[in-house]
Amino acid sequence: MLSGKLLPNVLTNVTKRIVCQCRRYSQNESLKKTCLYDYHIKNGGKMVPFAGWSMPVQYAEGISESHLHVRSAVGLFDVSHMLQTRVTGKDRVPFVESMIVGDVRGLRDNQGTLSVFTNDKGGILDDLIVSKTEEGYLYVVSNAGCAEQDYKNMQSQAEQCRRRGMEVEVQMICNGLLALQGPSMAKVLQEGVDFDLNSLPFMTNKMATVFGIPGCRVTRCGYTGEDGVEISVSPERTENLASALTGSSRAPVMMIGLGARDTLRLEAGLCLYGSDIDENTTPVEASLTWTIGKRRREEANFPGASIILKQIKEKPERRRVGFLSSGAPARGHTKIYDESGSKLIGELTSGCPSPSLKGNVSMGYVKTSYAKNGTKVKFEVRKKMLEAVVSKMPFVPSNYFSPK
Repeated sequence: MLSGKLLPNVLTNVTKRIVCQCRRYSQNESLKKTCLYDYHIKNGGKMVPFAGWSMPVQYAEGISESHLHVRSAVGLFDVSHMLQTRVTGKDRVPFVESMIVGDVRGLRDNQGTLSVFTNDKGGILDDLIVSKTEEGYLYVVSNAGCAEQDYKNMQSQAEQCRRRGMEVEVQMICNGLLALQGPSMAKVLQEGVDFDLNSLPFMTNKMATVFGIPGCRVTRCGYTGEDGVEISVSPERTENLASALTGSSRAPVMMIGLGARDTLRLEAGLCLYGSDIDENTTPVEASLTWTIGKRRREEANFPGASIILKQIKEKPERRRVGFLSSGAPARGHTKIYDESGSKLIGELTSGCPSPSLKGNVSMGYVKTSYAKNGTKVKFEVRKKMLEAVVSKMPFVPSNYFSPK
């Protein structure tokens, strides 16, 4: 286990890893700025390139303190770099279902679901949340790193659908997007919204006035495992909303950067596109079979259905699993061996010291015969073999809100 004294020093490596990841996306392109860029600078955010955007990796408090504050209180994330789209037209549901594995038709108004875009080989092109709205359109949020290809793909597919006589349109929503996450979220937000947050369960959404700002879409979801919301707000009012939230007298709201966002999502067992899932990984391999709706399996009419459904029936050759380990933290691309250390069985995709557990958490892919919880394995870290064990995810219990 890592001592409390060592943890902050080790977490500086998380910052370095985030910066390195970000630079891959930003070569040969000018960086875009979210509507909160000046707000981040004013509040001491350390800015780095990420998916073509200038984003805060951390604030003065550091990654570990920021992480623990979200777990114990509430933090505010700027996720305005993510792609928000509106899908309209009477054929909007079959259109979106033609690209993803989720059952959109089965959603109630103002309900959403996590899903994935797939290709003809069953690989994941991106993960997304798609929500029905009572206003008569689908609201889709997907990753910044895949934004250009996602939008082009949706526009191209929409054009093909229109040639076949379908009615569908795809429009980009140029709003800010703020994620308020943590057990004190409702305490902070309730004083500023015009509805009872107890009426908004996990993965539901509604239009609302938030701290006097009309036309905000509030979705109860998040990337931390904690109770939280994402608020889509007009760009010219995003800073006003951030100031209102961080100025709350109900609980101390801390601005949180990419570094703690990464460690929080890892503790929650959530995937990062490009690291844990990609176009060569199927939902079954990624342990995301639950995202494939029952009706969709029966109809088998999504991209890569034959390959994905065969894997569900016969089991894939490899699976994404979680690991707990001690000693030096293991990172992405670390080789995984069986308990004897003689047989290579897989590779890590993400890993970090856990501020909550004071140990190391990671995830990666192993041969399916080694995917059972409790299986002992070894990691090769700096030419040394370290003991690890396959462990159930999430590593830290989730606190998503469901009415009692």
